[in-house]
Amino acid sequence: MSQIHHRYATVDGRQVFYREAGPVEAPVVVLLHGFPTSSFMFRNLMPALADRYRVIAPDYLGFGYSDAPSADEFDYTFDALADSVAGLLTQLGVTRYAIYVQDYGAPIGWRLALRDPQAVTAIVTQNGNGYDAGFVADGWQVVWDYQREQTPETAAALREFLSYEATRTQYVAGVADETVVSPDTWNHDFALLSRPGNDAIQLKLFLDYASNPKLYPALHDYLRASGVPVLAVWGDKDPFFGPDGATAFAEDAVDAEIHLRDGGHFLLESDLAEVTALIRDFLARRLP
Repeated sequence: MSQIHHRYATVDGRQVFYREAGPVEAPVVVLLHGFPTSSFMFRNLMPALADRYRVIAPDYLGFGYSDAPSADEFDYTFDALADSVAGLLTQLGVTRYAIYVQDYGAPIGWRLALRDPQAVTAIVTQNGNGYDAGFVADGWQVVWDYQREQTPETAAALREFLSYEATRTQYVAGVADETVVSPDTWNHDFALLSRPGNDAIQLKLFLDYASNPKLYPALHDYLRASGVPVLAVWGDKDPFFGPDGATAFAEDAVDAEIHLRDGGHFLLESDLAEVTALIRDFLARRLP
């Protein structure tokens, strides 16, 4: 079993926490986490990949163990989070890498790829949306309401999404056997979400999420032009990103490999062995 290292780097004056495992000379896989979690979501996947790959999993600013400056001090946008991840990779000397994207990791990964199309060697998207077809309206309505009009009422409704029960629901919704999902997941995330001022950080990012679908046409052009290998492995009962978001990658990615699994938003918690096998097989065959 490969050792996971827990490290910090200073990027543009902010401390960024990241987990790293595997041989430094091996092909790099960058793991980009979703909301409301952190690199903690990859604690079990990393050892399963690190025999063959150098695996790097950062916490974004405002998440996990990275710095969380207040929303008044720092402009929380997906551009800014992508800047921080890019700065970390530059500092680590990483210029070519595959990406695993999930939820918020997708818009950050798409920005990295669009900024430097030659850098990304392969894409694994696990409920990481890149198409309008992927949005489940019931799961997104409260966010869309806030994006349309920022009022005390829409903000209060969205803050409910930061509650303990909503955090737990993100892990267990769509999972056939909830007992396979450790309570460590939602308790860990909720403790960090509950830090003073973190609600304002998350509301800024919910508001900025409106910028992400605007990137989709450029993403689709990139997928077609680059021919970058794509594996979409998707929990088909995700209440936020439905299976149409996975199958849509076949429209643009060259020879996209698409696997719908019986599961929810955080597929690594309920389907780790199967997802790991798919990733290892995909990377072994498709990495340049």
